[in-house]
Amino acid sequence: MIQITLPDGSKRTYEQEIMTPYEVAGDISRGLQKKTLAAKVNDQLVDLDYPIQEDASLSLITFDDEDGKEIFRHSSSHIMAQAVKNLFPGTKIAIGPAVKDGFYYDFDSEHVFTPEDLEKIEKEMNRIVKEDYGFTREELSRQEAIDLFKSLGEDYKVELIEDLPEDCTISVYRDGDFVDLCAGPHLPSTGHVKAFKLLSIAGAYWRGSSDNKMLQRIYGTSFTKKAELDAYLEMLEEAKKRDHRKLGQELELFTIMEEGPGFPFFLPKGTKLKNLLLEYWREIHEREDYIEIETPIILNKKLWETSGHWDHYRENMYTLKIDEDDFAIKPMNCPGAMMVYKNELHSYRDFPIRMAEIGRVHRHELSGALHGLMRVRAFTQDDAHIFMLPEQIKDEIKAVVLKIDEIYQQFGFTYKIEVSTRPEESMGADEDWEIAESSLKMALEELGKDFAINEGDGAFYGPKIDFQLEDCLGRTWQCGTIQLDFQLPQRFELTYAGSDNEKHRPIVIHTVAFGSIERFIGIITEHFAGAFPVWLAPVQVKILSLSDKHHQYSRDLYQRFRQAGIRVELDNRNEKIGYKIREAQLQKTPYMLIIGDKEIESESVGLRKRGEGDLGAVLAKDFEAMIRKEIAERSM
Repeated sequence: MIQITLPDGSKRTYEQEIMTPYEVAGDISRGLQKKTLAAKVNDQLVDLDYPIQEDASLSLITFDDEDGKEIFRHSSSHIMAQAVKNLFPGTKIAIGPAVKDGFYYDFDSEHVFTPEDLEKIEKEMNRIVKEDYGFTREELSRQEAIDLFKSLGEDYKVELIEDLPEDCTISVYRDGDFVDLCAGPHLPSTGHVKAFKLLSIAGAYWRGSSDNKMLQRIYGTSFTKKAELDAYLEMLEEAKKRDHRKLGQELELFTIMEEGPGFPFFLPKGTKLKNLLLEYWREIHEREDYIEIETPIILNKKLWETSGHWDHYRENMYTLKIDEDDFAIKPMNCPGAMMVYKNELHSYRDFPIRMAEIGRVHRHELSGALHGLMRVRAFTQDDAHIFMLPEQIKDEIKAVVLKIDEIYQQFGFTYKIEVSTRPEESMGADEDWEIAESSLKMALEELGKDFAINEGDGAFYGPKIDFQLEDCLGRTWQCGTIQLDFQLPQRFELTYAGSDNEKHRPIVIHTVAFGSIERFIGIITEHFAGAFPVWLAPVQVKILSLSDKHHQYSRDLYQRFRQAGIRVELDNRNEKIGYKIREAQLQKTPYMLIIGDKEIESESVGLRKRGEGDLGAVLAKDFEAMIRKEIAERSM
């Protein structure tokens, strides 16, 4: 007799000596059995034919679950690898994981894959799906696995196995005549993957090292329904139109040159956009009683040893020698803020002390990881550090959550919250970590905020709250964070005089709202498709004259609006008005003012609004009042 406990606490008892998750799903309902892809038995992910031989807890996994999506897409990558090997004999397979919204597989092949090959591979994948091969699991000893993959000529699999412990039991999965090294679990059969699409081809070094051979990587995606696949592909097409790298060039915001890979050049309009964000950030932080500081961009090795970065983060840092001593360009602003705190004595009466810094940081990123403004080597962080007493932790965290919430609402973002807990490599006492993690959770609970737990993804010095923004296409971006830190105050020996006249250690919150200003600009460029709200648009108004005799009035309006603080451009070129309008539309200018005889006579403007077209004649003074109000209110 076996008793199965389901997630809702209900129990099911079976007379058989062995039950499988598939059988339990069928006992609950045929509909559920059809949707179920895999299972968790006692929190361990398993295949649907896994034999349950004793009382256990059971969760059935469907495509609606993140684990279900990963299993579905990892199985899809196996089908793709099988198709590639069928079509291109001699190809060696490397790794093929599921990734967010899809999967990939890396191949070592004498054949150079082309976009045309993707159609052939898809056709072969469809054949494999129709054959409905079962995914079957086998467990082998380390030597058996090595012998198997050597016999198949799969050198990369042999290398992976040889890196595993001597006594490790290894699993492989077969479907049809294809076999792959894999921990699993997988779908019951290839027939489940009916809606898929291969998307692109890229190069990738084996194990991510430029010292190794360059392999060919094929990306794809898959869904349980064709309608979901079609919707995703439509989203990808829309995302291409919104690509910040393309729009950044077209709107003259930024460029990246070969002289500085990963180091963006901001052009005048992009610099204006960046400064507008920073002005807004400063306004919020001054209102909340933050004091702004600025710390050096280069600091010596001793400081980075004290902070722990020299031991835990050095591979991501740029280092240099000055007068024979080791220095590093800062990858983050936190240690500098610790030194500012330490510069003077503090009393318990001073707290909380809220410091803010717009700090330039540099981090070494592999060239293959660089991506426009989203992944760069130099960026600006909107850092804040709050020094506080233990009894102030919860209230300060709540205040920061509300501040970040206000900022994201300003841009029309919704978001999800994750609490990231202690990673494997960390520093500090267990007790401090427990206090820190519980403080973050309690603050969110008191604010009524829903959150998920992201086990083991905290910083090495403390747990954190991460804010995952969702843009208009439903994509998520990790931007804001709140990190509670007991460690750096200890490492830097920060103190304050308590009410008992004894020395005590402050506690620190690290927080950012934008995260990286550059990355945030990339995100909002795609979110708004370059059509920024009026208050944020680098150019808010473009004045377009019909002919030479309208130039003087146009120039007068231009000077008047500039003096009123409106960002305006003047187009007095001898071009047709239709051409000028199209150019302004391509630049996504919020307002166009057409100037002709009637406008001069009535001291008005011919108003065109982005997305709405011709709105007719409006008195110049009324338009000025309207747009000034729109800017002041930061209207969306």
